[in-house]
Amino acid sequence: MEIFGVPSALLGSQLLVGLINGSFYAILSLGLAIIFGLLNIINFAHGAQYMMGAFVAWIALTKFGVNYWVALLLAPITVGALGVLLERTMLRKLYKLDHLYGLLLTFGLALIFEGVFRDQYGISGQSYPVPELLEGGVNLGFMYLPIYRGWIVIAALAVCFGTWFMIEKTKLGAYLRAGTENPQMVQALGINVPLLITFTYGYGVALAAFAGVLAAPVYQVNPLMGSNLIIVVFAVVVIGGMGSIMGAILTGLGLGLIEGLTRVFYPEGSAVVVFIIMVIVLLVRPAGLFGKA
Repeated sequence: MEIFGVPSALLGSQLLVGLINGSFYAILSLGLAIIFGLLNIINFAHGAQYMMGAFVAWIALTKFGVNYWVALLLAPITVGALGVLLERTMLRKLYKLDHLYGLLLTFGLALIFEGVFRDQYGISGQSYPVPELLEGGVNLGFMYLPIYRGWIVIAALAVCFGTWFMIEKTKLGAYLRAGTENPQMVQALGINVPLLITFTYGYGVALAAFAGVLAAPVYQVNPLMGSNLIIVVFAVVVIGGMGSIMGAILTGLGLGLIEGLTRVFYPEGSAVVVFIIMVIVLLVRPAGLFGKA
């Protein structure tokens, strides 16, 4: 069967690849949007923290025999704890300064993290096995769906919309938003605002590490895996609107699908289609599709 002259199996497989990429875009851009929207920091170390999540999972498996399911919790907690340390010792001093200072600091941290892992493990990449429970695939008739790829999409959607619900619909999320807009008033109510801010950065970093664990069985675990992705993720955040939680999720998923379709109908443009869309959006709506001026 063909759709627009393209075999349905090819179209379906590329849409699946696009949806998987979009899932990673959504989780990573969500973490960036949380950190920028609530803390006003452009976290350029996000890609490196994604890479560190994958490496924590790989090291835990190869050195200590820790399985994938435990690593899904262990890696975000470990890398998130490092994020908390960075926020308490470095980033906290930059909140009232220009965005450029935070960008330069986190860019420097990203180079340090990547350099340390490159020195220890090289750049050839390490393989991480698919967990036994998620091996194999399902024949959908028009295409073959690997079970692990489907798990990535389900896990990403659950985490993304769970995070959106927590920030937008719960009392904790209300405290977070109020604490960034009017910290003095919230502090007067007896709420520890600095602790809330630290938690926010740590959670944004943990999201990046969680995405890294999801990516480990799909891509080679190597020190450059984050730097190859972070520029696209920043473009996703800009298109969705800096600081927009729902914008980051929907734009990440949508751009992943558009990228997949571009690979089918115009493969040469698949590497730049996201940036072309970013330019058009900035010209028409500088605040982004879901952002506020």
